Amino acid sequence: MLSKSFFDRPAPEVSRDLIGATLLHEGVGGAIVEVEAYDEADPASHSFAGPTPRNRVMFGPPGHAYVYKIYGIHYCLNFVCRPGSAVLIRALEPVFGLETMRERRGAMPDKNLCSGPGKLAQALAIDLTQNGLALDAPPFEIGAAEMGHDIATGTRIGITKGVETPWRFVKAGSPFLSKPLPKATREL
Repeated sequence: MLSKSFFDRPAPEVSRDLIGATLLHEGVGGAIVEVEAYDEADPASHSFAGPTPRNRVMFGPPGHAYVYKIYGIHYCLNFVCRPGSAVLIRALEPVFGLETMRERRGAMPDKNLCSGPGKLAQALAIDLTQNGLALDAPPFEIGAAEMGHDIATGTRIGITKGVETPWRFVKAGSPFLSKPLPKATREL
């Protein structure tokens, strides 16, 4: 299990180290294969304009879930790092609780169960109930990543500000990503 101190670092560092980590919510989940980093100096971040009722969890202690609703229908799960920063969990390789995920998401190939932040939240039953919960206690279990896989970086998806910032981190070659990386990325 990752401790709260793991998250007490800059979001890009935490992001890189989350690739390959195991994320479970109530025993359902898998390996993290895609994340994006955000901090308060980033115009694309919810924290850029300072604390609000919606983003207050981002300014709290590291190692907590920041969950918000996007487009009025989808939930997004983030891990709070240092105050004002968080990591958006964009995609998982589904491994644990596949039948439960299939029931929640409907009939589709397994590679599409968690291939985007809204899909991931639906498959894991994440909603505003988890906003502010500690990541090192039930219903969450987050295990350290195994080493030995390549990480690629690129620009983030679905934003209009800070688009040039290369803070999207993925497990290179994973078929479970929300969207493939463009060719002009680099392997770490």
